Amino acid sequence: MTTIMSKEKEKYSKIFNEEFLPHADALKTFAFHLTYNESDANDLVQETYMKAYRFVDRYLQGTNAKAWLFKILKNAYINEYRKKAKRPNRVDFEDFINYHDAEDEGGSTGYLDLREEIFDSIMGDEVTVAINSLPVDFRTVILLCDIEGFKYEEISKIIDIPIGTVRSRLFRARNMLKEKLKDYARTLGYKDIRGVKEEE
Repeated sequence: MTTIMSKEKEKYSKIFNEEFLPHADALKTFAFHLTYNESDANDLVQETYMKAYRFVDRYLQGTNAKAWLFKILKNAYINEYRKKAKRPNRVDFEDFINYHDAEDEGGSTGYLDLREEIFDSIMGDEVTVAINSLPVDFRTVILLCDIEGFKYEEISKIIDIPIGTVRSRLFRARNMLKEKLKDYARTLGYKDIRGVKEEE
């Protein structure tokens, strides 16, 4: 019996070290996007890993550990937000994270800032500010898809919305960014050729 338990513990430790820990930086970045607070982000990541280890027996070894961890972190964030929310109107919270919506028209009023340092090696300040200005539901799909590289199906499972909503939200988020970055693109010499017919 002791030998079996020892082998299971060894197996779970291997999963934790080899499949979970490599995603610590990505989790930290995503947690900071949600909390905009270094300490809260650290706490969120720590809680994610504690829960991941606690329920490691439910994880199928060799599958998508990153998506599994991101879902745990997202749920931990939702639970923490609920604890801290003092407003009597719970609809505000649902609008804010769009947790159960099917095909919303963007009723979110909450905005969370992004720290410029996070993307300073990837994009300019103007792009960071543009992403920063998106409502959290649209920003989340941009981050998960275009920064973290998750597939639509994975995003659907992580944030608990239909794939169709993921596609719609991502399309709208990218269009929002295009509008916000028009002037910046012009200063870099880019031209908008959409809808312009080539002269014969």
